[in-house]
Amino acid sequence: MITMAIQECGLNLNSEAKELQPHGTLEFPCAAYASYHTERQEDIIPWHWHDEMELIFIEEGSMKLKTSSETLLLESGDMAAINSDILHYGAAVGECRLRSLVFNPMLIAGSDDSVYAKKYIRPLTLCNSFSCVFIDRENKDIPLWFNTAFEALAKDSYGFEFIVRDNLSRICFYLYERFKEKLDKKEQGLNRDNLRIRKMLEFIHENFEKDLSLADISNSADISERECMRCFQKTIQISPVQYLLKYRIMHGAEMLIHDRKKTISEIATYCGFDSPCNFTKLFRRFYNCTPREYRQKHTEHTTERSQVVKL
Repeated sequence: MITMAIQECGLNLNSEAKELQPHGTLEFPCAAYASYHTERQEDIIPWHWHDEMELIFIEEGSMKLKTSSETLLLESGDMAAINSDILHYGAAVGECRLRSLVFNPMLIAGSDDSVYAKKYIRPLTLCNSFSCVFIDRENKDIPLWFNTAFEALAKDSYGFEFIVRDNLSRICFYLYERFKEKLDKKEQGLNRDNLRIRKMLEFIHENFEKDLSLADISNSADISERECMRCFQKTIQISPVQYLLKYRIMHGAEMLIHDRKKTISEIATYCGFDSPCNFTKLFRRFYNCTPREYRQKHTEHTTERSQVVKL
């Protein structure tokens, strides 16, 4: 028996920024997520990608959603659709509460050889014009279909599989109709910038603790330093060096919480900083507190949660 519900939201990424977390099950590859975000650094959804398509619905507040080619400001009642294999990032504007459905396109197509796959789903997922698209709130059918599927999955309703697949099929067909004129009959795959940025992010994630230069990063994608700068600015709107520093700091923040035996000095060295002082200075800029204060805050939060569970 397949049992489903709202799953815990959290990203498990490999060195290529690909999400490893399974969405749903092998029998029914679709998962529902509900999450709350603020502007705090730890609440930001980092750059990542996954094989599945994703639908996002904003319940409250606002969120800025980015891909390598699109920047969308989503407000309460708005929806967006993200294609499979698309690098994306999200950050609340103030506060944001959202729902999302992440699903394998094969849930709709059934199999690679089906007419649904050949005629509709594969051309849609391979369409370079479809990376991330805003769905106007005035199109009331789409939010209705989304929330019907979401509620059925979240509540584990009897026959939810039919309800979810039916409503996701409606949305996929809407997307197909929307991009029908731009579908390339030849399979183009990912665009050049998307492939390049993935290679460079993978290189940074695997070597962030080393003394990396701009030349090292650009060479990982076999492009010039100038083209590397252009690609980063176009896709994720920060320079390669800024991304490297941000990744080091975020990795350090994870270590402060999950590797409590390591000292702050050891974490600073492990993350590629030449001194604990430099690590602390940059950490404060990102998180508005020192590494020591950050660790203490999360230690107290973990203790409080443990006490609640015991009760």
